[in-house]
Amino acid sequence: MNSASEILPLFQSGRPTVSVEFYPPKTEEGAQQMLETAEALQPFGIDFASITYGAGGSTRERTIDYGSQLGQRGYRVMPHLTCVGHSRAELRAILERFREAGFRAIMALRGDPPKGETTFTPHPDGLAHASELVKFIREETGNHFTLGVAGYPEKHPESPDTKIDLHWLAHKVQQGADFITTQLFFDNADYFKFLDHCRSAGITVPVLPGIMPPLSLSQAKKFQIFCGAQLPVELEARLTACEGDDAASQRVGVDWAFEQVRELIKGGAPGFHLYILNRSESALALLKRLRIG
Repeated sequence: MNSASEILPLFQSGRPTVSVEFYPPKTEEGAQQMLETAEALQPFGIDFASITYGAGGSTRERTIDYGSQLGQRGYRVMPHLTCVGHSRAELRAILERFREAGFRAIMALRGDPPKGETTFTPHPDGLAHASELVKFIREETGNHFTLGVAGYPEKHPESPDTKIDLHWLAHKVQQGADFITTQLFFDNADYFKFLDHCRSAGITVPVLPGIMPPLSLSQAKKFQIFCGAQLPVELEARLTACEGDDAASQRVGVDWAFEQVRELIKGGAPGFHLYILNRSESALALLKRLRIG
């Protein structure tokens, strides 16, 4: 397995850093699709892959299993880890499992409430915030793991305002985070404004913008509700014009993401992170046009 300790030097390599996000599949068919997607994307300059972690550790074993399979296929792998439902002892055991699996990086997150619940409730002997998880990992493992954390260009949906949101982001970095990956956004102005606010707050670590080509109007609106990503008027108009035509909608989404990435890189972003939902079509179309690798 490639060492994820190489992630940080990637940001100083002189070329845009490209990462993708997978989620652990639930079926054999899903597993086949995920691994085929991984193989299809690999020739296009993918620097590392993250793999998500279900609420309360509901996909823990699959995260480790499929993360290991990605590693066997040559990927640097960064599994997600969340606070949800875990005691400190359980988190300690998971970190040991990650170490044994050969992982050298972690995306440290608070995590969403388990399915059916609307509010986050920490384990009685657990952690309540991602910053606490970052600190815990550092105390338990030193610098064994490169640590990524999440940032929200349009603020976390639960934050009362951007100032408080930025305060907690800075706290995560102070506790030992090495870089930030942002939630997806559709308007680059939100990223650049967020980056300016980060630098003004003394946050100097790399901030990797998160991109997802919107493949339909309904999908874009779902993410607008789910994560607060505002839908630009122009993008909404383009997607509305081709409703019912999946191929045309995908072209619109890839075109939009292509322009986003090109402007982001030109503006000094260290690369980009692709949310791909375990599917390769739009990601391949985008990467072929960019030819980063």
